Amino acid sequence: MIRLEKRIDTPKWLNFAVPVGSLIGALAVGAVLLAVSGNNAFDTYSKIVDRAFTSDGALTATLTAATPLLFTGLAAAVAFRMGVFNIGGEGQFVMGAVAACFVGLWLGEDLGGWVIPLMVLAGVVAGGLYGAIPGVLKAFANTNEIITSLMLNYIAGLFASYLIFNSESYWRKLDGTGKVFPQGKVLPTDAWWPTLDIGSVSIPAGYLIGAVVAVGAWVLYRKTRYGFEVLVIGDSPAAASYAGMRTKRKIVGVMAMSGAIAGIGGAADIGDTRHLLDPKGLGQAGYGYAGIVIAALARLNPLGVIVVSVLMGGLANAGRALQGPGFPAGLVGTLEGLILFFALGGEVLARYRIRIHRTRRTARAAPPAAVTP
Repeated sequence: MIRLEKRIDTPKWLNFAVPVGSLIGALAVGAVLLAVSGNNAFDTYSKIVDRAFTSDGALTATLTAATPLLFTGLAAAVAFRMGVFNIGGEGQFVMGAVAACFVGLWLGEDLGGWVIPLMVLAGVVAGGLYGAIPGVLKAFANTNEIITSLMLNYIAGLFASYLIFNSESYWRKLDGTGKVFPQGKVLPTDAWWPTLDIGSVSIPAGYLIGAVVAVGAWVLYRKTRYGFEVLVIGDSPAAASYAGMRTKRKIVGVMAMSGAIAGIGGAADIGDTRHLLDPKGLGQAGYGYAGIVIAALARLNPLGVIVVSVLMGGLANAGRALQGPGFPAGLVGTLEGLILFFALGGEVLARYRIRIHRTRRTARAAPPAAVTP
């Protein structure tokens, strides 16, 4: 008989082995799929590494692609650490983008670069309030946060689409080509976020902000009483409630914090790259769902999310750069799914031991002999 037995103490080497093993396993299975489809796995992976990290301008493009993934990965990791599953990072990201775009359009010309902190603040407020909705419903109405946060993603996407395609809103360009082809207003150039240039590599301001947020989240969960209580609630809500911890407030607070981080990601996406509200592009990107993969692969460690976001950003960047007849279509999405599958499998093995119990067959006792009267 095979059963899973929960580990009392998790070995430290598993923190490194699980993500590395997940990547190796996903690449190995991906290589098999490439070979079956008639592609050379070594050649394909070499192209991905070249376009993601080693060719001219590749690392800059990778960091740009990694920036929204860093925020959505952090948003998922922060919530999952307490055992609440915020699947709404996509919607919170979009709402942060909507709010930051409004502030940039409104105050960009007047304030210049000083509008950037206000755009970040707008993303925090919009994403935090949107993330608090499923938190309040879970804490006080005992609803399933997976369902509510997931459904709110669609509402946010439809709201952004309405602003650009079905209304004459402040976000939409109403003159020139905007009358015929609906599109968002472009931010004033003063509201475009700067980059930090180190040699030939340009690091987006959004990625630097995300790294600071990741360090702050790590300190919050490892070094503060608040983080200790969050971890206790995640391990045993009943014990936390018995100890007097305010579990309902913590649920709402963590969900709001998770949404706020995703909202900053939406603001960074507007300020760093798009410079306008693009509902179709945001919907196709799927940043919120990719963030769940990143959080799982990083084992919910905020510092690990920094590294994993670069790897996943490089994969996404290479997939866009190599699109064409010479590159297998759908390979990037397949690899992301395989990485998530192996990461979740590794997480199970990290939390539980596999125990094999062999049962011995015992001889049946002979029936009692008949007694003659």
